[in-house]
Amino acid sequence: MRHTTRAAAIAGVVAAVTATAAGPAAAATGHRPSGAVFVQANGLDGNTIVAYDRQLHPAGTFATGGRGGIEAGAVADPLASQGSLTLDARRHLLYAVNAGSDTITVFGVHGTRLTRLQVIGSGGAFPVGVAVHGDLVYVLNARDGGSVQGFRRIGSRLVRVPAWHRALGLDPAAAPEFTHSPGQVAFSPDGRRLLVTTKGNTDEILVYGVDALGAPAPHPVRNAQPGTAPFALAFDRFGHVVVAQAGPNAAATFDQRRDGRLIPRAATPTGGQATCWVIGVNGTFYLSNAGSATITAFRTRADGTLQNLGTTSTAGAGTIDTAASSDGKVLYAQTGGGTDAVQAFTVGRDGKLTSTGSVTVPGGANSEGIAAY
Repeated sequence: MRHTTRAAAIAGVVAAVTATAAGPAAAATGHRPSGAVFVQANGLDGNTIVAYDRQLHPAGTFATGGRGGIEAGAVADPLASQGSLTLDARRHLLYAVNAGSDTITVFGVHGTRLTRLQVIGSGGAFPVGVAVHGDLVYVLNARDGGSVQGFRRIGSRLVRVPAWHRALGLDPAAAPEFTHSPGQVAFSPDGRRLLVTTKGNTDEILVYGVDALGAPAPHPVRNAQPGTAPFALAFDRFGHVVVAQAGPNAAATFDQRRDGRLIPRAATPTGGQATCWVIGVNGTFYLSNAGSATITAFRTRADGTLQNLGTTSTAGAGTIDTAASSDGKVLYAQTGGGTDAVQAFTVGRDGKLTSTGSVTVPGGANSEGIAAY
């Protein structure tokens, strides 16, 4: 009966927005651009997305229609999160958080050009991350104890589903805020689970089951990792969760169980400081060490163990979020701490990085969030 009610509610939503569903994103379906890099400037007076081609030549600046924000205590990473700018390359859509406005902006992507399609409330306070799976979009809100809010994508628009809101129940007074706010929301590759990292605010990875209609379970499975401050995560081809642990400055792997439990497999220090972000590129995982201005590379094995491939220095202070070209040949690293820039690296067959140049992000003194294809 509950499923029938939810299905009816979603059907009503679909009917209400069908007339506006077909937009620029749909028209762009057959377009095959050479690629682009998008960087979120996170301006406090007006958030913008700065676009570049793959060679980091400037291609335009696009207003989100919202304001950026800064978490208390943050130095290099004002949003203290991974996934604040999320690209759905298959559907030519880009999602940006406006932390200072409690909104999300949806852009249509046309090569390096963006068209603003929608600005919608995030369903919480201070949005810092977006996760996408098919027509499901979930937003992570950092303040008031943290929350996740689910949306259904209809064409190129989002529709908030009120029943898909889950409060995380974190301590809203825990300080400093940037180390005690949730770090990322992410779907498992099959879309059946929604994972949330809590960093130092309970040191947990929360796992919500997601039903066939897209609704999260009423309560998460809590995977406690005392002292590790799990910040961000990714998934390898063997089914492991790869986690950047800011507490011990390490990479860690976990097996996923169907019931939401995460079973530890291995953990290896990065050798850097403030290890917070992780991205997988062609089977290699790159972890950003904001306190060391470095990136450490690992490969995972079938048994979950990790092979350290070495560490690469970045030109700017405070290496934070990263993104990769769709062919996996170029890694783009964002640097914060007031010297905000993007540095490009070619990715070797052995996973090692070679710098090819960098650009300063205009108006990006508070920048965080990067996406590429």
